Amino acid sequence: MINKMQWYLLKLFFHLEPSAPDVPLTDPFFCLWGLVNNASIGVPAAPNEWLTKDDFSKILNVNLLGLIEVTLSFLPLIRKARGRVVNVSSPTGRLSVFGGGYCISKYGVEAFSDCLRRELCPFGVRVAIMVPGSFKTSICPDNIEDIFKGIWSRVSPEVKKSYGDKYFKGYCQYFNKLTSQGQKNLTPATNCMEHALTAVYPRIRYSAGWDAASFILLSYLPASVADFILSLSSNAVRPADAV
Repeated sequence: MINKMQWYLLKLFFHLEPSAPDVPLTDPFFCLWGLVNNASIGVPAAPNEWLTKDDFSKILNVNLLGLIEVTLSFLPLIRKARGRVVNVSSPTGRLSVFGGGYCISKYGVEAFSDCLRRELCPFGVRVAIMVPGSFKTSICPDNIEDIFKGIWSRVSPEVKKSYGDKYFKGYCQYFNKLTSQGQKNLTPATNCMEHALTAVYPRIRYSAGWDAASFILLSYLPASVADFILSLSSNAVRPADAV
């Protein structure tokens, strides 16, 4: 009988790295109580017309396909323990606010988690979705403006003419403002994770921060109303060829 718990920190990009700890998956007495999927990247992000399929794939491989791969790999151990799976989503998994693969990946995390929760319920496994608000993390690199310039440099002349340089500069300012906001104290988020892993009756969904809760409420409004509200805080510069 196992009389103690151990924590395993798994470094992953798309596949588990060879340097990851030696988790005894073949030990018949080994089981896994909890899995927290928190790996995520935020860029490349830009208006969808500026991006390529590879830009979308880069984010989806980490945020969605990587999460699915890790979860499926450990499900037999979690089912044996009647344990917990905690998937970190985002407010943008309910309401998309910018182009690129990030919002798409978080919609996918929501769908995968909902399906997984219903499938594993008969086995006594609990699946929770944790939606963090705006926190200061390393999800977007410091050289975000250089990344935008690289994306803009490869956009076709016709698309550049339609949007214009003023729109590009305005979008950079909008995204910088979007990513620079947030609280440094991560305790609200980690408290949600801890409760989802250890509580006798964990919730199905956790919202960490007032902005996460407000986005969920906003997602229930008619699409036209939500579009108008989001437009008030988006790029103030209109495209050059806007009608």
